[in-house]
Amino acid sequence: MSLTDKAIEQIRELVRSGALPPGAKLPPEPDLAAQLGLSRNLAREAVKALAVARVLEVRRGDGTYVTSLQPSLLLEGLGGAVDLLQSDAGALLDLMEVRRLLEPVATALAATRISDEDLAEAKRHLDAMREARDDVEQLNAHDAAFHRAVVAATGNESLVTLLEGVSGRTLRARIWRGLVDGQAAGRTLAEHEAIFSALSRRDAALSQAAALLHVSNTEQWLRHHLDATPVASGTPTTTDGDGSGQM
Repeated sequence: MSLTDKAIEQIRELVRSGALPPGAKLPPEPDLAAQLGLSRNLAREAVKALAVARVLEVRRGDGTYVTSLQPSLLLEGLGGAVDLLQSDAGALLDLMEVRRLLEPVATALAATRISDEDLAEAKRHLDAMREARDDVEQLNAHDAAFHRAVVAATGNESLVTLLEGVSGRTLRARIWRGLVDGQAAGRTLAEHEAIFSALSRRDAALSQAAALLHVSNTEQWLRHHLDATPVASGTPTTTDGDGSGQM
């Protein structure tokens, strides 16, 4: 480990141990450096790195604070990092594989925890998808919202953030599918209706199977079309505003 890495680890340990809990203000830089046995330069570099990682927040004129440490905050950089790989077909397929591993299990968990209000939210977006079947962008927007509502029903904030980060990378592939495949809207609606039906029955196994079929079909379609058309020249590069699109 470099000296900077060791300095970062020392401050991280203070946060992990609870010596610096969420919302706590760090000592002034000279005091922090002395407390950790570091030079002021190393302490400054460690604070900068942890601020980039959203563990710390530097407030000009006020000091440096430990953030809320909520998963949505600490993991929000995932979507941005993933979006940097937009021209990499291999990375896109890897992320679809990750989604296939996570989303069906998340949907099964949602089936055991979903409330009537959660179901109503998912149905609202499913109904909107039916109405927007001829509008690719609107269809995709409500598609994303449907999946967010389902995963949010698990109550697992880390899972929600991870899946949004991964699935945001598939948005342009989803729009591409809507533009080149005239049957995509009908199949997508049918697959979402199957997921919703299983969730309505609170059937975890059936919900998992329906979600697995849906994601697998998307992945198979994507593999076929990436083989036929290179991403760099054939795929729209449009992304949604919050990077959280799903299919």
